[in-house]
Amino acid sequence: MISEHQVITDAEKETIRRNNLDYTLFSWSKQAGLNPIMVQRAEGVYLYDYDGKRYIDFSSQLMNVNIGHGHPKVAAAVQQQMAEVSYVTPSCATKVRGELGKKLAEIAPGNLNKTFFTLGGAESIENAIKIARLYTGRHKIITRYRSFHGASYGSMSAGGDPRKLAADSQQAPNFVHVEDAFCYRCPWSQKPESCARECVSHLERVIEFEGPENIAAILMEGESGSSGCIKYPKDYWPRLREICNKYGILLIADEVMSGFGRTGKWFGIDHFGVVPDMIAMAKGITCGYIPLGGVMVSDEIAAYFNDRPLMAGLTYSAHSVACAAALAVLNIYEDEGMIENAAAMGKYVEQQVEAMKLKHPSIGDFRNTGLLGCIELVKNRQTKEPMVPWNGKPETQAIMNPVAAKIRELGMYTFVRWNYIFVAPPLNITKDQIDEGLDIISQAIALVDGHCY
Repeated sequence: MISEHQVITDAEKETIRRNNLDYTLFSWSKQAGLNPIMVQRAEGVYLYDYDGKRYIDFSSQLMNVNIGHGHPKVAAAVQQQMAEVSYVTPSCATKVRGELGKKLAEIAPGNLNKTFFTLGGAESIENAIKIARLYTGRHKIITRYRSFHGASYGSMSAGGDPRKLAADSQQAPNFVHVEDAFCYRCPWSQKPESCARECVSHLERVIEFEGPENIAAILMEGESGSSGCIKYPKDYWPRLREICNKYGILLIADEVMSGFGRTGKWFGIDHFGVVPDMIAMAKGITCGYIPLGGVMVSDEIAAYFNDRPLMAGLTYSAHSVACAAALAVLNIYEDEGMIENAAAMGKYVEQQVEAMKLKHPSIGDFRNTGLLGCIELVKNRQTKEPMVPWNGKPETQAIMNPVAAKIRELGMYTFVRWNYIFVAPPLNITKDQIDEGLDIISQAIALVDGHCY
Protein backbone atom coordinates (compact mmCIF):
# COMPACT_ATOMS: atom_id res chain seq x y z
CA MET A 1 0.00 0.00 0.00
CA ILE A 2 1.05 3.59 -0.59
CA SER A 3 2.06 5.37 2.60
CA GLU A 4 -0.32 7.92 4.07
CA HIS A 5 0.19 11.62 3.54
CA GLN A 6 3.44 12.76 5.10
CA VAL A 7 3.51 16.34 6.27
CA ILE A 8 6.41 18.41 4.99
CA THR A 9 7.28 22.02 5.64
CA ASP A 10 6.42 24.92 3.36
CA ALA A 11 10.14 25.35 2.69
CA GLU A 12 10.43 21.73 1.53
CA LYS A 13 7.40 22.13 -0.74
CA GLU A 14 8.89 25.27 -2.24
CA THR A 15 12.18 23.44 -2.88
CA ILE A 16 10.32 20.70 -4.75
CA ARG A 17 8.42 23.27 -6.80
CA ARG A 18 11.52 25.32 -7.63
CA ASN A 19 13.58 22.26 -8.59
CA ASN A 20 10.88 21.29 -11.09
CA LEU A 21 10.46 24.76 -12.54
CA ASP A 22 14.13 25.77 -12.51
CA TYR A 23 15.71 22.57 -13.78
CA THR A 24 13.12 20.79 -15.97
CA LEU A 25 11.07 21.66 -19.05
CA PHE A 26 7.33 20.97 -19.26
CA SER A 27 5.56 19.70 -22.39
CA TRP A 28 3.38 21.83 -24.68
CA SER A 29 3.66 24.92 -22.46
CA LYS A 30 5.18 28.33 -22.09
CA GLN A 31 7.59 27.77 -19.23
CA ALA A 32 6.90 31.06 -17.44
CA GLY A 33 3.92 31.17 -15.10
CA LEU A 34 3.40 27.41 -14.77
CA ASN A 35 1.63 26.13 -11.68
CA PRO A 36 1.65 22.34 -11.90
CA ILE A 37 -0.12 20.09 -9.41
CA MET A 38 2.63 18.92 -7.06
CA VAL A 39 1.81 15.23 -6.75
CA GLN A 40 3.07 13.48 -3.64
CA ARG A 41 1.31 10.16 -4.07
CA ALA A 42 -1.39 8.46 -6.12
CA GLU A 43 -3.68 5.56 -5.39
CA GLY A 44 -6.62 4.09 -7.29
CA VAL A 45 -8.40 6.90 -9.15
CA TYR A 46 -6.95 9.68 -7.00
CA LEU A 47 -3.89 11.92 -6.85
CA TYR A 48 -2.78 13.69 -3.65
CA ASP A 49 -0.67 16.82 -3.49
CA TYR A 50 1.73 17.89 -0.74
CA ASP A 51 -1.04 19.80 1.05
CA GLY A 52 -3.11 16.64 1.25
CA LYS A 53 -5.62 17.82 -1.37
CA ARG A 54 -7.21 14.98 -3.30
CA TYR A 55 -7.81 15.10 -7.07
CA ILE A 56 -9.94 12.57 -8.90
CA ASP A 57 -8.11 11.51 -12.05
CA PHE A 58 -10.73 11.74 -14.78
CA SER A 59 -8.41 11.29 -17.76
CA SER A 60 -6.15 8.54 -16.40
CA GLN A 61 -3.37 11.13 -16.69
CA LEU A 62 -2.80 10.97 -20.47
CA MET A 63 -5.41 8.22 -20.97
CA ASN A 64 -2.82 5.62 -20.01
CA VAL A 65 -3.17 4.72 -16.31
CA ASN A 66 -5.93 2.24 -17.10
CA ILE A 67 -5.61 0.05 -13.99
CA GLY A 68 -5.41 3.04 -11.67
CA HIS A 69 -2.51 4.29 -9.58
CA GLY A 70 -0.28 2.35 -7.22
CA HIS A 71 -1.28 -1.23 -8.00
CA PRO A 72 0.95 -3.42 -5.79
CA LYS A 73 1.11 -6.35 -8.24
CA VAL A 74 2.94 -4.25 -10.82
CA ALA A 75 5.46 -3.03 -8.24
CA ALA A 76 6.04 -6.61 -7.11
CA ALA A 77 6.56 -7.87 -10.67
CA VAL A 78 9.04 -5.08 -11.41
CA GLN A 79 10.96 -5.71 -8.20
CA GLN A 80 11.18 -9.43 -8.86
CA GLN A 81 12.34 -8.93 -12.45
CA MET A 82 15.02 -6.44 -11.42
CA ALA A 83 16.37 -8.98 -8.97
CA GLU A 84 16.71 -11.51 -11.81
CA VAL A 85 17.79 -9.41 -14.80
CA SER A 86 17.22 -5.69 -15.27
CA TYR A 87 18.57 -5.26 -18.79
CA VAL A 88 20.09 -7.24 -21.60
CA THR A 89 20.52 -6.30 -25.25
CA PRO A 90 17.47 -6.88 -27.46
CA SER A 91 19.45 -9.59 -29.25
CA CYS A 92 19.12 -11.74 -26.11
CA ALA A 93 16.08 -13.77 -25.16
CA THR A 94 14.44 -13.56 -21.75
CA LYS A 95 11.64 -15.60 -20.21
CA VAL A 96 9.42 -12.57 -19.63
CA ARG A 97 9.86 -11.26 -23.19
CA GLY A 98 8.56 -14.51 -24.64
CA GLU A 99 5.71 -14.76 -22.16
CA LEU A 100 4.56 -11.23 -22.94
CA GLY A 101 4.75 -11.83 -26.69
CA LYS A 102 2.67 -14.99 -26.30
CA LYS A 103 0.08 -13.20 -24.14
CA LEU A 104 -0.28 -10.39 -26.69
CA ALA A 105 -0.82 -12.95 -29.46
CA GLU A 106 -3.63 -14.46 -27.41
CA ILE A 107 -5.54 -11.18 -27.00
CA ALA A 108 -4.87 -9.60 -30.42
CA PRO A 109 -7.38 -10.08 -33.24
CA GLY A 110 -6.80 -12.45 -36.15
CA ASN A 111 -3.30 -13.53 -37.07
CA LEU A 112 -1.30 -10.79 -35.36
CA ASN A 113 1.11 -13.03 -33.48
CA LYS A 114 4.49 -11.30 -33.33
CA THR A 115 5.49 -8.07 -31.58
CA PHE A 116 8.41 -5.72 -32.06
CA PHE A 117 8.80 -3.94 -28.72
CA THR A 118 9.44 -0.20 -28.47
CA LEU A 119 9.63 2.37 -25.67
CA GLY A 120 6.34 4.18 -26.23
CA GLY A 121 3.63 5.28 -28.61
CA ALA A 122 5.57 7.55 -30.95
CA GLU A 123 8.24 4.91 -31.48
CA SER A 124 5.57 2.29 -32.13
CA ILE A 125 4.13 4.49 -34.88
CA GLU A 126 7.60 5.22 -36.30
CA ASN A 127 8.42 1.54 -36.53
CA ALA A 128 5.01 0.55 -37.90
CA ILE A 129 5.57 3.05 -40.72
CA LYS A 130 9.08 1.75 -41.29
CA ILE A 131 7.90 -1.86 -41.43
CA ALA A 132 5.07 -0.94 -43.82
CA ARG A 133 7.51 0.71 -46.20
CA LEU A 134 10.01 -2.15 -46.00
CA TYR A 135 7.30 -4.77 -46.59
CA THR A 136 5.47 -3.05 -49.46
CA GLY A 137 8.30 -1.18 -51.14
CA ARG A 138 6.00 1.84 -51.23
CA HIS A 139 6.45 5.15 -49.45
CA LYS A 140 3.23 7.10 -48.85
CA ILE A 141 1.10 6.84 -45.69
CA ILE A 142 -2.51 8.05 -45.52
CA THR A 143 -3.76 9.44 -42.19
CA ARG A 144 -6.51 11.73 -40.85
CA TYR A 145 -6.28 15.45 -40.22
CA ARG A 146 -7.88 15.25 -36.77
CA SER A 147 -5.53 12.66 -35.35
CA PHE A 148 -2.55 12.43 -33.05
CA HIS A 149 0.08 9.75 -33.47
CA GLY A 150 2.95 11.06 -31.33
CA ALA A 151 5.45 13.90 -31.09
CA SER A 152 8.59 12.59 -32.76
CA TYR A 153 9.13 14.04 -36.24
CA GLY A 154 7.75 11.07 -38.15
CA SER A 155 4.77 10.36 -35.90
CA MET A 156 4.06 14.09 -35.57
CA SER A 157 4.00 14.45 -39.35
CA ALA A 158 1.73 11.43 -39.61
CA GLY A 159 -0.82 13.06 -37.34
CA GLY A 160 -2.81 16.16 -38.11
CA ASP A 161 -2.79 17.61 -34.62
CA PRO A 162 -1.98 21.34 -34.77
CA ARG A 163 0.66 21.00 -32.06
CA LYS A 164 2.96 19.98 -34.90
CA LEU A 165 2.59 23.30 -36.74
CA ALA A 166 5.33 25.04 -34.76
CA ALA A 167 7.82 22.57 -36.25
CA ASP A 168 5.94 22.04 -39.51
CA SER A 169 8.75 23.30 -41.74
CA GLN A 170 10.77 20.24 -40.80
CA GLN A 171 8.01 17.65 -41.06
CA ALA A 172 8.75 14.24 -42.49
CA PRO A 173 7.65 13.71 -46.13
CA ASN A 174 5.17 11.36 -47.76
CA PHE A 175 2.25 11.64 -45.37
CA VAL A 176 -1.09 12.35 -47.04
CA HIS A 177 -4.00 13.54 -44.90
CA VAL A 178 -7.71 12.99 -45.48
CA GLU A 179 -10.88 14.42 -43.97
CA ASP A 180 -12.33 12.80 -40.89
CA ALA A 181 -15.40 10.64 -40.63
CA PHE A 182 -16.77 13.21 -38.18
CA CYS A 183 -20.54 12.75 -38.20
CA TYR A 184 -21.25 15.51 -35.65
CA ARG A 185 -19.38 17.98 -37.87
CA CYS A 186 -19.62 16.27 -41.24
CA PRO A 187 -17.30 17.99 -43.76
CA TRP A 188 -19.92 17.24 -46.43
CA SER A 189 -22.87 18.47 -44.32
CA GLN A 190 -24.60 15.13 -44.61
CA LYS A 191 -27.39 13.93 -42.34
CA PRO A 192 -27.10 10.42 -40.85
CA GLU A 193 -30.26 9.22 -42.60
CA SER A 194 -29.01 10.30 -46.05
CA CYS A 195 -25.26 9.83 -45.67
CA ALA A 196 -23.56 8.13 -48.60
CA ARG A 197 -20.22 7.83 -46.77
CA GLU A 198 -18.46 10.61 -48.63
CA CYS A 199 -15.71 10.14 -46.04
CA VAL A 200 -14.97 6.76 -47.62
CA SER A 201 -15.29 7.79 -51.26
CA HIS A 202 -13.14 10.85 -50.50
CA LEU A 203 -10.39 8.60 -49.11
CA GLU A 204 -10.50 6.32 -52.14
CA ARG A 205 -10.26 9.33 -54.47
CA VAL A 206 -7.16 10.46 -52.60
CA ILE A 207 -5.66 7.02 -53.13
CA GLU A 208 -6.34 7.31 -56.84
CA PHE A 209 -4.84 10.82 -56.97
CA GLU A 210 -1.71 9.77 -55.08
CA GLY A 211 -1.30 6.50 -56.98
CA PRO A 212 -2.22 3.23 -55.22
CA GLU A 213 1.16 1.80 -56.19
CA ASN A 214 2.80 4.46 -54.01
CA ILE A 215 0.77 3.95 -50.84
CA ALA A 216 2.22 1.65 -48.22
CA ALA A 217 -0.43 1.97 -45.53
CA ILE A 218 -3.50 3.66 -44.15
CA LEU A 219 -2.91 4.61 -40.52
CA MET A 220 -5.92 5.26 -38.28
CA GLU A 221 -6.57 5.41 -34.55
CA GLY A 222 -8.56 2.36 -33.43
CA GLU A 223 -10.85 4.83 -31.69
CA SER A 224 -10.21 8.56 -31.82
CA GLY A 225 -8.68 10.09 -28.71
CA SER A 226 -7.24 13.52 -28.01
CA SER A 227 -8.70 15.02 -31.21
CA GLY A 228 -12.13 14.83 -29.59
CA CYS A 229 -13.10 11.14 -29.46
CA ILE A 230 -14.53 11.40 -32.97
CA LYS A 231 -16.81 8.40 -33.54
CA TYR A 232 -16.36 6.34 -36.69
CA PRO A 233 -19.50 5.18 -38.50
CA LYS A 234 -19.98 1.47 -37.85
CA ASP A 235 -19.06 0.49 -41.41
CA TYR A 236 -16.04 2.82 -41.69
CA TRP A 237 -13.31 0.40 -40.57
CA PRO A 238 -14.76 -2.52 -42.60
CA ARG A 239 -14.78 -0.34 -45.72
CA LEU A 240 -11.19 0.74 -45.06
CA ARG A 241 -10.29 -2.95 -44.89
CA GLU A 242 -11.97 -3.53 -48.26
CA ILE A 243 -10.11 -0.59 -49.83
CA CYS A 244 -6.79 -1.82 -48.48
CA ASN A 245 -7.42 -5.31 -49.82
CA LYS A 246 -8.40 -3.87 -53.22
CA TYR A 247 -5.17 -1.88 -53.65
CA GLY A 248 -2.69 -4.01 -51.73
CA ILE A 249 -2.33 -1.36 -48.99
CA LEU A 250 -1.58 -2.25 -45.38
CA LEU A 251 -3.98 -1.21 -42.63
CA ILE A 252 -2.40 0.01 -39.38
CA ALA A 253 -4.47 0.49 -36.23
CA ASP A 254 -3.01 3.00 -33.79
CA GLU A 255 -4.21 1.55 -30.48
CA VAL A 256 -1.77 3.53 -28.35
CA MET A 257 -4.65 5.26 -26.54
CA SER A 258 -7.64 3.10 -27.41
CA GLY A 259 -6.02 -0.25 -26.64
CA PHE A 260 -6.02 -2.43 -23.54
CA GLY A 261 -9.56 -2.14 -22.30
CA ARG A 262 -9.96 1.61 -22.65
CA THR A 263 -12.98 1.21 -24.96
CA GLY A 264 -14.50 -1.77 -23.15
CA LYS A 265 -12.72 -4.28 -25.39
CA TRP A 266 -9.07 -5.24 -25.65
CA PHE A 267 -8.64 -2.96 -28.68
CA GLY A 268 -10.74 -0.22 -30.20
CA ILE A 269 -10.80 -1.98 -33.54
CA ASP A 270 -12.49 -4.98 -31.90
CA HIS A 271 -15.73 -2.98 -31.96
CA PHE A 272 -15.69 -3.16 -35.76
CA GLY A 273 -14.80 -6.82 -36.32
CA VAL A 274 -11.81 -5.88 -38.49
CA VAL A 275 -8.33 -7.39 -38.41
CA PRO A 276 -5.62 -4.86 -39.32
CA ASP A 277 -2.20 -5.79 -40.65
CA MET A 278 -0.46 -4.08 -37.75
CA ILE A 279 -1.35 -2.71 -34.33
CA ALA A 280 0.75 0.03 -32.76
CA MET A 281 0.46 0.05 -28.98
CA ALA A 282 1.78 1.62 -25.78
CA LYS A 283 0.09 3.46 -22.85
CA GLY A 284 -2.23 0.80 -21.39
CA ILE A 285 0.22 -2.03 -22.01
CA THR A 286 1.98 -0.98 -18.78
CA CYS A 287 -0.40 1.83 -17.74
CA GLY A 288 2.54 4.20 -17.53
CA TYR A 289 4.20 2.35 -14.64
CA ILE A 290 7.21 1.67 -16.90
CA PRO A 291 7.68 2.97 -20.49
CA LEU A 292 6.88 0.33 -23.14
CA GLY A 293 5.28 0.10 -26.55
CA GLY A 294 5.07 -2.35 -29.38
CA VAL A 295 4.09 -3.09 -32.98
CA MET A 296 2.16 -6.28 -33.61
CA VAL A 297 2.34 -7.63 -37.14
CA SER A 298 0.41 -10.23 -39.11
CA ASP A 299 1.88 -13.62 -39.84
CA GLU A 300 2.41 -12.57 -43.48
CA ILE A 301 4.48 -9.54 -42.50
CA ALA A 302 6.41 -11.53 -39.92
CA ALA A 303 7.19 -14.23 -42.52
CA TYR A 304 8.54 -11.61 -44.93
CA PHE A 305 11.40 -10.94 -42.56
CA ASN A 306 12.32 -14.58 -42.09
CA ASP A 307 14.83 -14.29 -44.94
CA ARG A 308 15.31 -10.53 -44.89
CA PRO A 309 16.79 -8.40 -42.12
CA LEU A 310 14.35 -6.32 -40.11
CA MET A 311 16.15 -2.99 -40.25
CA ALA A 312 14.76 -1.63 -37.00
CA GLY A 313 16.33 -1.47 -33.60
CA LEU A 314 16.15 0.25 -30.22
CA THR A 315 18.56 -0.01 -27.30
CA TYR A 316 15.73 -0.65 -24.86
CA SER A 317 13.55 -2.83 -27.08
CA ALA A 318 11.97 -5.70 -25.09
CA HIS A 319 13.37 -4.27 -21.83
CA SER A 320 12.88 -7.08 -19.34
CA VAL A 321 11.61 -4.91 -16.48
CA ALA A 322 9.09 -3.21 -18.77
CA CYS A 323 7.96 -6.60 -20.09
CA ALA A 324 7.42 -7.79 -16.51
CA ALA A 325 5.31 -4.74 -15.76
CA ALA A 326 3.25 -5.32 -18.91
CA LEU A 327 2.64 -8.97 -18.14
CA ALA A 328 1.43 -8.05 -14.65
CA VAL A 329 -0.85 -5.36 -16.08
CA LEU A 330 -2.42 -7.71 -18.65
CA ASN A 331 -3.16 -10.21 -15.89
CA ILE A 332 -4.73 -7.46 -13.76
CA TYR A 333 -7.12 -6.55 -16.59
CA GLU A 334 -8.36 -10.12 -16.65
CA ASP A 335 -8.21 -11.05 -12.97
CA GLU A 336 -10.01 -7.90 -11.80
CA GLY A 337 -12.55 -7.67 -14.63
CA MET A 338 -11.43 -4.20 -15.62
CA ILE A 339 -12.37 -4.42 -19.29
CA GLU A 340 -15.89 -5.52 -18.42
CA ASN A 341 -16.07 -2.72 -15.86
CA ALA A 342 -14.97 -0.21 -18.49
CA ALA A 343 -17.84 -1.27 -20.73
CA ALA A 344 -20.39 -1.12 -17.90
CA MET A 345 -19.16 2.17 -16.46
CA GLY A 346 -19.06 3.66 -19.95
CA LYS A 347 -22.77 3.02 -20.32
CA TYR A 348 -23.35 4.59 -16.91
CA VAL A 349 -21.36 7.69 -17.87
CA GLU A 350 -23.42 8.02 -21.05
CA GLN A 351 -26.68 7.90 -19.06
CA GLN A 352 -25.44 10.52 -16.61
CA VAL A 353 -24.19 12.90 -19.31
CA GLU A 354 -27.55 12.62 -21.09
CA ALA A 355 -29.13 13.85 -17.86
CA MET A 356 -26.56 16.66 -17.67
CA LYS A 357 -27.64 17.84 -21.13
CA LEU A 358 -31.03 18.78 -19.70
CA LYS A 359 -29.28 21.10 -17.25
CA HIS A 360 -26.52 22.50 -19.47
CA PRO A 361 -27.43 23.95 -22.89
CA SER A 362 -23.71 24.22 -23.66
CA ILE A 363 -23.28 20.45 -23.98
CA GLY A 364 -23.48 19.94 -27.71
CA ASP A 365 -22.29 16.37 -28.01
CA PHE A 366 -20.87 13.55 -25.93
CA ARG A 367 -18.83 11.00 -27.85
CA ASN A 368 -17.79 7.95 -25.91
CA THR A 369 -16.70 4.33 -26.24
CA GLY A 370 -16.16 2.45 -22.99
CA LEU A 371 -14.22 4.95 -20.89
CA LEU A 372 -12.81 7.03 -23.72
CA GLY A 373 -15.14 9.99 -23.89
CA CYS A 374 -15.30 13.70 -24.62
CA ILE A 375 -17.89 16.37 -23.85
CA GLU A 376 -18.01 19.01 -26.59
CA LEU A 377 -19.26 22.43 -25.51
CA VAL A 378 -21.05 24.70 -27.98
CA LYS A 379 -22.67 28.12 -27.96
CA ASN A 380 -25.69 26.85 -29.87
CA ARG A 381 -26.87 23.27 -30.33
CA GLN A 382 -28.55 24.01 -33.65
CA THR A 383 -25.63 25.78 -35.32
CA LYS A 384 -23.05 23.74 -33.35
CA GLU A 385 -20.88 26.84 -32.99
CA PRO A 386 -18.03 25.64 -30.75
CA MET A 387 -17.39 27.38 -27.44
CA VAL A 388 -13.76 27.57 -28.61
CA PRO A 389 -12.73 26.85 -32.21
CA TRP A 390 -10.43 24.01 -33.20
CA ASN A 391 -6.85 25.27 -32.78
CA GLY A 392 -8.17 28.71 -31.82
CA LYS A 393 -5.76 31.53 -31.00
CA PRO A 394 -4.93 32.07 -27.30
CA GLU A 395 -7.41 34.91 -26.99
CA THR A 396 -10.26 32.57 -27.99
CA GLN A 397 -9.45 30.29 -25.06
CA ALA A 398 -10.62 32.86 -22.51
CA ILE A 399 -14.12 31.33 -22.36
CA MET A 400 -12.78 27.91 -21.38
CA ASN A 401 -10.00 28.98 -19.02
CA PRO A 402 -12.38 29.40 -16.05
CA VAL A 403 -13.79 25.93 -16.75
CA ALA A 404 -10.36 24.33 -16.51
CA ALA A 405 -9.54 26.38 -13.42
CA LYS A 406 -12.80 25.39 -11.70
CA ILE A 407 -12.21 21.71 -12.43
CA ARG A 408 -8.82 21.89 -10.75
CA GLU A 409 -10.14 24.00 -7.84
CA LEU A 410 -12.84 21.41 -7.11
CA GLY A 411 -10.30 18.58 -7.02
CA MET A 412 -10.11 17.00 -10.45
CA TYR A 413 -7.37 16.35 -12.95
CA THR A 414 -8.57 15.90 -16.51
CA PHE A 415 -7.73 16.88 -20.06
CA VAL A 416 -9.44 20.15 -21.10
CA ARG A 417 -8.67 21.18 -24.66
CA TRP A 418 -10.39 23.79 -26.83
CA ASN A 419 -14.11 23.15 -26.25
CA TYR A 420 -13.54 19.57 -25.08
CA ILE A 421 -13.63 18.10 -21.59
CA PHE A 422 -12.40 14.52 -21.55
CA VAL A 423 -13.98 11.76 -19.51
CA ALA A 424 -11.51 8.88 -19.47
CA PRO A 425 -10.97 7.72 -15.88
CA PRO A 426 -9.15 4.53 -14.84
CA LEU A 427 -11.02 1.35 -15.68
CA ASN A 428 -11.48 0.40 -12.02
CA ILE A 429 -13.70 3.41 -11.33
CA THR A 430 -17.04 2.97 -9.53
CA LYS A 431 -20.44 4.59 -10.08
CA ASP A 432 -19.99 6.73 -6.96
CA GLN A 433 -16.65 8.00 -8.24
CA ILE A 434 -18.15 8.73 -11.65
CA ASP A 435 -20.89 10.73 -9.93
CA GLU A 436 -18.23 12.62 -7.98
CA GLY A 437 -16.33 13.48 -11.14
CA LEU A 438 -19.35 14.43 -13.25
CA ASP A 439 -20.60 16.70 -10.46
CA ILE A 440 -17.31 18.60 -10.62
CA ILE A 441 -17.56 18.87 -14.41
CA SER A 442 -21.18 20.02 -14.13
CA GLN A 443 -20.22 22.83 -11.76
CA ALA A 444 -17.48 23.91 -14.16
CA ILE A 445 -19.70 23.77 -17.25
CA ALA A 446 -22.22 26.03 -15.50
CA LEU A 447 -19.68 28.84 -15.91
CA VAL A 448 -20.10 28.85 -19.70
CA ASP A 449 -23.81 28.11 -20.06
CA GLY A 450 -24.38 31.85 -20.13
CA HIS A 451 -22.53 32.09 -23.46
CA CYS A 452 -25.22 30.03 -25.20
CA TYR A 453 -27.75 31.66 -27.50
